[in-house]
Amino acid sequence: MGESSLLALSPVLIANRGEIAIRIARTLHRLGLRSVGVFTDADARSGALHIDRVDAAVRIDSYLAIEGIVAAAALAGAAAVHPGYGFLSENAAFAEAVQAAGLVWIGPPPSAITLMGDKQRAKAAAAAAGVPVIPEAGPDGPWPVVVKALAGGGGRGLRVVRSAEQLEQATAAARREALAAFGDDRVLIELWIDHSRHVEVQVLADRHGGVVHLGERECSLQRRLQKVVEEAPSPAVGAELRARLGAAAVALARACGYEGAGTVEFVVPAGTRDGGTCEPVAPAGAGTQAGTGAFHFLEMNTRLQVEHPVTELVFGVDLVEQQLRIAAGEPLALRQEQLECSGHAIEARVYAEDPAAGFLPAAGTVRRYREPAGARVDSGVREGVEVSTHYDPLLAKVIAHAPDRPQALGRLDRALAELELLGVPTSVTFTRTLLAHPEVQRGELDTDLLERVLAAFDPAPPGDLLLAGALALAGSSEPPGPWRREFEQGAVRVAGGQVQHGDTVHPAVVRRLGEGCFAIELDGFVRRYAVATAGDCAWIGRDGFQLELRPRRRDRVAGTGGPESLAAPMPGTVVEVRAGEGARVSAGDVLLVLESMKMEHSIQAPHDGLVTALALAPGDRVERGQPLVTLTPEDRRDELP
Repeated sequence: MGESSLLALSPVLIANRGEIAIRIARTLHRLGLRSVGVFTDADARSGALHIDRVDAAVRIDSYLAIEGIVAAAALAGAAAVHPGYGFLSENAAFAEAVQAAGLVWIGPPPSAITLMGDKQRAKAAAAAAGVPVIPEAGPDGPWPVVVKALAGGGGRGLRVVRSAEQLEQATAAARREALAAFGDDRVLIELWIDHSRHVEVQVLADRHGGVVHLGERECSLQRRLQKVVEEAPSPAVGAELRARLGAAAVALARACGYEGAGTVEFVVPAGTRDGGTCEPVAPAGAGTQAGTGAFHFLEMNTRLQVEHPVTELVFGVDLVEQQLRIAAGEPLALRQEQLECSGHAIEARVYAEDPAAGFLPAAGTVRRYREPAGARVDSGVREGVEVSTHYDPLLAKVIAHAPDRPQALGRLDRALAELELLGVPTSVTFTRTLLAHPEVQRGELDTDLLERVLAAFDPAPPGDLLLAGALALAGSSEPPGPWRREFEQGAVRVAGGQVQHGDTVHPAVVRRLGEGCFAIELDGFVRRYAVATAGDCAWIGRDGFQLELRPRRRDRVAGTGGPESLAAPMPGTVVEVRAGEGARVSAGDVLLVLESMKMEHSIQAPHDGLVTALALAPGDRVERGQPLVTLTPEDRRDELP
């Protein structure tokens, strides 16, 4: 055993892309193992970073094509396959195919993947192991309920339903989304516990009967049931509840014959504060839904989690290394009594999402990228990379570790402010707003909190960005006289140490600090700005904010109250048309449903009116900005040709 057993795994094919492929390769290289990556045509066109961070890479047709990936492993002479997360990581057929090809599967046995991948069977196994489970619900409630895909995870194929009238449509949408993401449209319906916390426990198990847990992670800050911020340990979990959660996770891992790294997820009532007695507090209005225990089993993820770095930082354990050692047949060297949590770690996911467009997936080219100091950054991007909607919008993860939670929050906020990522809209601005919220600062979290913060969030960038952007562009172009540009945000004039927008004139001083970096004084206040340009467009950012400066289009006119063409907010595929040509609709009615990045997005009517032009059908591909449907107000119908 030991290092010689690890070397028998080399080279390892990483059946994934982006930041997780790079992160896995980092551990492989530290251990002296060779890495083989895979990439698609879309990756090659976009300049994907992971292609250059592995020792060799093989082109494949798809990350979901089992035969193609196994063939790539054979072509590269790989001895083992690591699936990362997402794609085929929880696909038992893939694990079986890898093993049938004589390769080492760096993951749990296919039998455990199959059992835990079926949510109904997983619940039964948890109940048999003595773990509290959430009761299932029938078509008549009680409400609210959740429609949940039996396969997969990550919030896909999942809909919360609060009335019988919503159930049929929500079930259909969940089935479509599950089929697109996992190839399986089966769903179950169970009770939904409002105002709960999402707490998960990391487990490691070897093939010799050794099982340990590495504490819990708090994952309650979610949007569209996708995690945004995670931390370890949970601010609501003390010694007694931690022991009970850990014991439940270990019991389930033993019951399903688990091997490798896995995560057992639980629902914990939001009012639970474990000060040693661990008295459960039922959520308001939940009645008997909360049950009598302090937690309920949600599901088990039979893979490495996106948020695994927070556990690594507080326990000082490389979870990918542990996966490799377990796959090589080594017994766990970790002992439960020796595993102690040190300090606090918090992770923020950086998504390619546009806050100004309702956080829809965004696309574009990364024009400037600089990582912050003082934090761990697991990234899948660099300057020049094209971000598309072919894959998940996760660009990077920023993780801060400190002796206590307040310091970790402060370090993470500063790191997000220092991160320079221009050219693609990101979630950074909102995440900083979320971290500053009093309830987050106090650790009073629940799975609805993010949506409450979002309801009051103003996505508009601060006004100084337009002025600073003009000053930076003027300073870069070194004009012989006054400099003036008309942007979509308005006309700006720079002359004689002043910048003017509208009727307001601001004294200004510009100092270049380096390529694409300026210190700009506006009205006596100096800030540092990052700037990137491409053609006649420019991007300027500071403190996590970003503004794209585009020249004003001469053909753009203000709305006249006449026919209005609704455009696609992002690239995607039409999956449903709900309002055909000639249909009368009301404000808020769903006209079309688009699918992008395996998630569905509804296009709603902005006002009452008549659908007067529609030439799309399910399956049609649309690009961002493409006209989708023309909506004419009812009081302007007489103006139609």
